[in-house]
Amino acid sequence: MKYLFSPSLMCMNLIKLNEQISVLNSKADFLHVDIMDGHFVKNITLSPFFIEQIKSYVNIPIDAHLMVENPGDYIEICEKSGASFITIHAETINREAFRIIDRIKSHGLMVGIALNPATPISEIKHYINKIDKITIMTVDPGFAGQPFIPEVLEKIRDLKRLKDDNNYNYLIEADGSCNKNTFQVLKDAGCKVFVLGSSGLFNLSDDLGKAWEIMIGNFNG
Repeated sequence: MKYLFSPSLMCMNLIKLNEQISVLNSKADFLHVDIMDGHFVKNITLSPFFIEQIKSYVNIPIDAHLMVENPGDYIEICEKSGASFITIHAETINREAFRIIDRIKSHGLMVGIALNPATPISEIKHYINKIDKITIMTVDPGFAGQPFIPEVLEKIRDLKRLKDDNNYNYLIEADGSCNKNTFQVLKDAGCKVFVLGSSGLFNLSDDLGKAWEIMIGNFNG
């Protein structure tokens, strides 16, 4: 299996923005941009404007992860800014899930659905066939550096079984505390995409190219 890596840009060193974006553009599979509104999670990080600023410097897909209470307000602006994926939380859309998913697809974008650690797969069962990527939050969302929640591994295994049994096409992604201590259990459970944050990538070395090589060594064991 080919595994995919999606560095979380909220964890990068913004003083070295040009240098780090250049490194990631040559090595990563996606770029993960967390957009928070201070309500759904008690933090505010990046924005669609940030996507617009980096888009012309990269040629890999950008995933806009909407940790916001009203994701419908962000769809068109994220599309115009240059996002390829829009990942929205099931906890925020289930009153109008089909409408929002269809809006995202109407712009030619890929649809991701994120599930918080305590949110069951049953919340998305009626539209799981329409999803391109399912992001399992392996920490409670909002802040970098939180401890891994091992109870989510059962949910990842269940998603893998559902995918295999029904020939679904969604990618299974883990977001939160993906690092040398958790890579193997996440792989064994069925993850294909790994969101890399502070512990998994950015804090491994001041030289991001070197940090990437350390991460790959950790990933491969």
